[in-house]
Amino acid sequence: MTELRQRVAHEPVAPPEDKSESEAKVDGETASDSESRAESAPLPVSADDTPEVLNRALSNLSSRWKNWWVRGILTLAMIAFFFIIIYLGPMVLMIIVMCVQIKCFHEIITIGYNVYHSYDLPWFRTLSWYFLLCVNYFFYGETVTDYFFTLVQREEPLRILSKYHRFISFTLYLIGFCMFVLSLVKKHYRLQFYMFGWTHVTLLIVVTQSHLVIHNLFEGMIWFIVPISCVICNDIMAYMFGFFFGRTPLIKLSPKKTWEGFIGGFFATVVFGLLLSYVMSGYRCFVCPVEYNNDTNSFTVDCEPSDLFRLQEYNIPGVIQSVIGWKTVRMYPFQIHSIALSTFASLIGPFGGFFASGFKRAFKIKDFANTIPGHGGIMDRFDCQYLMATFVNVYIASFIRGPNPSKLIQQFLTLRPDQQLHIFNTLRSHLIDKGMLTSTTEDE
Repeated sequence: MTELRQRVAHEPVAPPEDKSESEAKVDGETASDSESRAESAPLPVSADDTPEVLNRALSNLSSRWKNWWVRGILTLAMIAFFFIIIYLGPMVLMIIVMCVQIKCFHEIITIGYNVYHSYDLPWFRTLSWYFLLCVNYFFYGETVTDYFFTLVQREEPLRILSKYHRFISFTLYLIGFCMFVLSLVKKHYRLQFYMFGWTHVTLLIVVTQSHLVIHNLFEGMIWFIVPISCVICNDIMAYMFGFFFGRTPLIKLSPKKTWEGFIGGFFATVVFGLLLSYVMSGYRCFVCPVEYNNDTNSFTVDCEPSDLFRLQEYNIPGVIQSVIGWKTVRMYPFQIHSIALSTFASLIGPFGGFFASGFKRAFKIKDFANTIPGHGGIMDRFDCQYLMATFVNVYIASFIRGPNPSKLIQQFLTLRPDQQLHIFNTLRSHLIDKGMLTSTTEDE
């Protein structure tokens, strides 16, 4: 008996299990559980989705050159499609932006669904798409109220929806929030909150940026086409320079990116931006803001071009004069702004692609999807475009956009007569004080 007591006394006593840790294991998966499952997820082997016609035509080439030709042919096809939708007008462009947004959202949500094995989470996909609907209702409702103000005020149902738009949007979100709380399952708490955050970050990245694309389009199609074209040009030229001259790796996140491609893409994009801006600045259909005509119930892009799109003479610095022999040059002021746009597209825009590369490496996937052979998913093509859209919107708000008289008049006409009279008297007094109206006008 004494010997047994001595053995018990010398045996190490197990420390008491941390209550919070045990509760976490009972109530739901720990963070390490979910992360380990994501880490252990095998790298999917992408099937060869190249069209059979191209496979047969390029069968004698090495994989490197075969990929080059596949990417090149499909890039030309996408550029041709881009020209077609531009020709079809702003309404079609808005629909395409909406379709791209939905597809990008689907690709990112599907990755989370597969990586975290969220097959048993109740209502996960339903709630994800419901939140997408709510956020789009909020953003596009704001756009409709802003740009179609007269039409909204003319129709009673639209006027009511416009007046209480934000309250309705918040109510819709609250319904989704309550549905999420009610869907919580004891054994999946932490994973469900992971996916809740995943959905909201995806909405922030995809829906918010596509909304800014629409706003840029309303400023004039040139603010939509030039930035997108600069990103496309930089992507193509960086690939071309890297393919033929690339030797020095640029960043570990994208091993195929090289300094030669990065620098070559920058100079090519700046030149391309200047040339494209010069061509487009001469056409009203590109430079005029997209407005809604209440008489014809259609979009119009006809206006008197602003000074931004009128040719002006600029003096060339003396150092450059000695090289090219010119003292002045005639160019559109918008071309100067295009240098800023193309510089951002080629120097900062690629970091959107690097971010996407890091995201894919974190979850051991090659592409977001296999929608486009040789290019991956739609999100693989638009990772830089969304970052560019935000920059363009901020640039316009900071350096270009001013007060819009037509919108002010539209809002003025919706006020009550006494409010209109008060604004009229205030404006008249202000103009008299500044000497723009005489006292005779006031007496009359």
